[in-house]
Amino acid sequence: MNRSEDSPGLRRELGLFSAVVLVVANMVGTGIFTTSGFILAELGDPKALLWCWLIGGVFAFCGALIYGDLGAMFPEAGGEYVFLRESFGRWAGFLSGWISLIVGFSAPIAAAAMAFCAYGFGALGLSGEVGWVFTVKDAPVFSLTDRSLAAAFVIFLISLLHRQGVAFGARVQNGLTLFKIGLILLFTGTGFWFGNGSATHFASSAESFSLFDARFAVSLIFVSFAYSGWNAAAYLGGEIRRPGRNIPMALAIGTVAVVCLYLLLNALFVYALPVDEMAGTLDVGLLAAKRLYGEPFGRLFSGAIAVGLLSVLSAMIMAGPRVYYAMAKDRLFFARFGRVDPAANTPAAAVAFQGVIAVLLVLTASFEALLVYIGFTLSFFSALTVAGWLRLRIRKKLKGGFVRTAAAVFFVAGNLWIMGFSLASRPAAAGFGLATLGAGLAVYLYFSRKQRKSSG
Repeated sequence: MNRSEDSPGLRRELGLFSAVVLVVANMVGTGIFTTSGFILAELGDPKALLWCWLIGGVFAFCGALIYGDLGAMFPEAGGEYVFLRESFGRWAGFLSGWISLIVGFSAPIAAAAMAFCAYGFGALGLSGEVGWVFTVKDAPVFSLTDRSLAAAFVIFLISLLHRQGVAFGARVQNGLTLFKIGLILLFTGTGFWFGNGSATHFASSAESFSLFDARFAVSLIFVSFAYSGWNAAAYLGGEIRRPGRNIPMALAIGTVAVVCLYLLLNALFVYALPVDEMAGTLDVGLLAAKRLYGEPFGRLFSGAIAVGLLSVLSAMIMAGPRVYYAMAKDRLFFARFGRVDPAANTPAAAVAFQGVIAVLLVLTASFEALLVYIGFTLSFFSALTVAGWLRLRIRKKLKGGFVRTAAAVFFVAGNLWIMGFSLASRPAAAGFGLATLGAGLAVYLYFSRKQRKSSG
């Protein structure tokens, strides 16, 4: 069924500009400033690194084309939850919403807050590791350090802001995002013009490399994490004006803009750092800034990057609760999360619930442990959503056009290829993903049984 009416209680207050900003803000954040070092450690070749980011951008753009079409078909709050509900049924929609809750938003919010604090403490010349860490067999299980507590406080503060209203939240979002884009353009422009880098860093390694190497497929998991967010505008489909036009345009424009920014930034990282220094580095932006401008200016840019990371935190905290809101409205989640605060006109309870989960992840998980888990699981569900678009085309005989059909097939096949290689080399990611899916299925069965009893 096509629920094209405005979602009850939510008003269409966001225009094209705010929708594009939301896409850019969701995409440009934690991943670009943290994953390039891990990718280079996997590939060992700076040119392969740039190819990896370009191909990841092509995947994201193909996905954005299809999500834009789905957003125009089903212009309501919920994003993938709504799309999969319409294409495969309520069970698939619920599992997508469940994954969005844990992996799609709460885990990336936790990762973004952790990255924000890493750059923020680095700018101040502090480690942020002072405090108490509980370990089991030398593996951290729970931490109360300066950095983790600061990350938890940032999540709480921005969640509180987004409970106050979508228009106010959009203004905060737009300001933070414009600052972040300006920072990236300033960083890259001055870095290439004045920075202390070298073009010799772009030289390929002596080892031959193929784009069909298993290591390349695994690296695309890190890239998919960094590009996640290209579908952000679809989650607020019930609050975007002229959704049939603005959702597809926002997804396409935002994704193309981010692909260009990512290629510029990665080229700058390679220009600033030789392979052996960049490989395996978490805060690669901080290291590159220090190398380009020296210690004092490097710390200044690190602080600016930390402020820019607030934008992606804000965008995800804004978009995620609309999924749980849609699930609750379908009586497949706790009714409390389907209510709109009458004063702020926001799904306030859903915002708070998401914040609590994100804080728990900050206190119990390491940054590295989140990356592959997030990238793998989100790749699976975005591929399933695009496959659902193909299913809708066949069943309802919709006109999608050759370009969109080719993009959909390429996106699904490419993600299956990435996941296949990743399963072979990162089996733990599959285990965590399956456990999350299993828990989601149990919750779905509980609510389905509850719904049948109330209707019977």
